[in-house]
Amino acid sequence: MTHAPQGDRRRIFAWCMYDWANSAFTTLVVTFIYSTYFANAIAPDEITGTTLWSRAVSFSALAIALLSPILGAMADRGGTRRGFLVATSLTCIVATAALAFVAPGSEGAILTALVLFVLANVAFEVGMVFYNSFLLHIAPPGQVGRISGYGWGLGYVGGVVCMVLALLGFVGLGDNPGFLGLDTSEGFHVRATNLLVAGWFFLFAIPTFLWVRGANDPLPGTPLSVKAAFLEIRDTVREVRTYRQVARFLLARMVYNDGLVTIFAFGGIYAMGTFGMSFSDVIVFGIALNISAGAGAFIFGHLEDRVGARRTVLFSIVALILTTLMAVLGPTVGWLWAAGILIGLCAGPNQSSSRSMLARMVPAKKQGEFFGLYAMSGKLTAFVGPLALGIATDVFGNQRAGVASILVLFLVGGALLLLVDEEEGVATARALDAAEETA
Repeated sequence: MTHAPQGDRRRIFAWCMYDWANSAFTTLVVTFIYSTYFANAIAPDEITGTTLWSRAVSFSALAIALLSPILGAMADRGGTRRGFLVATSLTCIVATAALAFVAPGSEGAILTALVLFVLANVAFEVGMVFYNSFLLHIAPPGQVGRISGYGWGLGYVGGVVCMVLALLGFVGLGDNPGFLGLDTSEGFHVRATNLLVAGWFFLFAIPTFLWVRGANDPLPGTPLSVKAAFLEIRDTVREVRTYRQVARFLLARMVYNDGLVTIFAFGGIYAMGTFGMSFSDVIVFGIALNISAGAGAFIFGHLEDRVGARRTVLFSIVALILTTLMAVLGPTVGWLWAAGILIGLCAGPNQSSSRSMLARMVPAKKQGEFFGLYAMSGKLTAFVGPLALGIATDVFGNQRAGVASILVLFLVGGALLLLVDEEEGVATARALDAAEETA
């Protein structure tokens, strides 16, 4: 039996808390606070800083794409998913905390900050491979969608709560300093938010470290090695006809997820450049979008268990197409606010249901390997959306045309998802699980 027994609430709570714990990293470090601080304070100027930061993000994406399938397969074979999860989490936590002590103007500050960020970002994303691979093992039968939605929803809310705490307690708003009264020389009050992220991540991940365990046993006679992992991936690729629905899904997700990532990456830039929002307005806009995304993940998780993950994702893609059009054609900032809230409501279930869809279509013994491929598919073409947006903006001379280019990714990704037979994929996975149990 691959699912958790009905009513194992402690493990479900512990698993969901990891989303709450680690979302502080993406919200504060990657998206809103430290990335902006690096570009404006540590780098010599904003243009250079933006360029260097983008290269660090691109390099980490490449490393994630290369490492995720290998480490996922290693964890499957060695029965060490929990050990890998703890190790990658602690690596991210330590590297994030170290960012607080890289002062602007100090010797090697730029390189040190970038190296620490890349290390933290790679560890974070690879850790998600092992975290996601536990879903099928902790969710009771018939509740995979809602449990995945609980996790995504808590993640969005946790990121928002941590960011509000960082702004009010550390950074301050406008001329009002943070209530902790931290030293503002050399921007320590901003850099100290990395300590908040590290402490938040560690504290709230403790339930996961303690209670989410025992999801897989070591395969007999299989060493924990990189070579063995490569051979495992090779065999899986050779058996692509067995996993054809999974392959189709990963291809579709690679395209539509690129559109979603691009919206989040350039939403603030679009809000400021086209609608004249201030920096503080953009932060509030981002908080509202994250709250709506969390609500969407919670609500649609229950719907997914009734109608299926594929239908839920398809619905979210259609809604994203309509709301993106709304953001492109909207004449006022009020239209953008409405579009942003609706995009958030669609983004949460899109990400949550994509995760649970893969979990259902993959055999229990290969969850780590396939979630590694899932992570890789999210990074291999991550440059396409930003590149298309930049080209369209340059050619047509306005940001609206650039944002409109994202529609192509949603349309193509949705069309590819229509080719996926979710029922066949689930049936294949369960048949392979049954064969494994009787072997």
